[in-house]
Amino acid sequence: MAAVENDLAEIGLIGLGTMGSNLTLNIAENGFKIAVFNRTVETTRKFHTDAGSLAQNIIPTESLEDFVASIREPRVFVLMVPAGQIVDAQISALRKICGPNDLIIDAGNANFNDTRRRAKEADSAGHMFLGIGVSGGEEGARHGPSIMGGGPREAWDRVSHILEAISAKYETTPCATWMGQDGAGHFVKTVHNGIEYADMQMIAEVYGIMRDGMGMSADEISKVFTKWDQGTLKSYLIEISAIVSGATDAKSGKPVIDIILDRAGQKGTGRWTAIEAQHLGAPASVIEAAVVARNLSGSLDDRRKGQAIFGAAPQNMDKNALSIDQLERALIAGKIVCYAQGFGLLAKASEEFDWDLPMPKIAKVWREGCIIRSTMLNDMASALSENATENLMFAPGFIEQLKDTENDLRAVVAMSSLSGQPVPALSAALSYFDIMRTGRSTANMIQAQRDFFGAHSFERVDEDGAHHGPWNNG
Repeated sequence: MAAVENDLAEIGLIGLGTMGSNLTLNIAENGFKIAVFNRTVETTRKFHTDAGSLAQNIIPTESLEDFVASIREPRVFVLMVPAGQIVDAQISALRKICGPNDLIIDAGNANFNDTRRRAKEADSAGHMFLGIGVSGGEEGARHGPSIMGGGPREAWDRVSHILEAISAKYETTPCATWMGQDGAGHFVKTVHNGIEYADMQMIAEVYGIMRDGMGMSADEISKVFTKWDQGTLKSYLIEISAIVSGATDAKSGKPVIDIILDRAGQKGTGRWTAIEAQHLGAPASVIEAAVVARNLSGSLDDRRKGQAIFGAAPQNMDKNALSIDQLERALIAGKIVCYAQGFGLLAKASEEFDWDLPMPKIAKVWREGCIIRSTMLNDMASALSENATENLMFAPGFIEQLKDTENDLRAVVAMSSLSGQPVPALSAALSYFDIMRTGRSTANMIQAQRDFFGAHSFERVDEDGAHHGPWNNG
């Protein structure tokens, strides 16, 4: 007996891991009937049982065929499975039993290059495919993530009412937007994650200065972050930094932050940002420094060996050499530079891949729901609305902020370097700032060297054309 139309789901989701489960509950809570399928039947059954009152909007299925049959045509499938070959396998399995007008959405942490390939394959076969970036972690998936869509506009429009409904809201504006064709959504999510790496690293660096350079306790540091969260730096990451710094470990009675091993994990998306920045020739030095720092955190044995040989850092920082206010202003400067690089990378990718990325909307989508949400993004959205392609450092509001905070960033980096306190991301931010304010750099020496050993030629400051030096005349 065929299912009654009203009994069918409006959308289906495959993969009931942490993100998939929470996204399903979010969809159900917003009044949409959703079918679910998971490779492990027991997981599906338990999830449905635990859904409580929301179970009435959830259709559990135990085979892919039943899953497809339980969704209203033309069907919409959301994949929340691990990135890579598993996504390809799931797409292949679905295509064998679904119709040509059915839409498959990959909502996982996919590499945008894979999304571009899948989009091209779908287009060639006459199928519909979307790749969407979903940011906000477990909490965001459940209560409202930031959503970045990529693929055919008509495919986005088919599901935008659902995606906007389940997304985070900035005031009343949904944090869900179509970014452009094929891999645009996943690329924007990748850059988001790269900025996230850098933001976290810079916060960790000023935490290190307070802990090691100033000798502050975890509770004192927590109070600093709490204060900062009331000002220009107000953001999710500063908020949770205050919380984790102030938490107490029930087992030892010590601050939790002090008993956590200093070896940071990663899923690789920050690394993807750095790789793509290099491919595109776009400077992302703050993100790259953060990726390197996270990689180095894993070299625990070598770091301990280095400390035994060379001594611990910092070795001679005056506890009164820097103020808390200077640290705050240095972090503000570093954040502006980091985001300037991130949006510059987005602009370069938009041009390279013919995406026409909506820069102001990207900043707006990131204002709520995602990990890097912050008050500063509202100002960035305004600046990008005025000029979507200009370096954010050159926007009037940020010009003034950088003028006010540059010396503090310089003082923090200088004092940290003199005392052996590692601040790679803040140092990268300062170096980028200094390069971008240098009208005549030292690259003329590099061009002279290249021409000397490879006859690559150089441009002159006083006339056009390619020129060579007199290196081989004598």
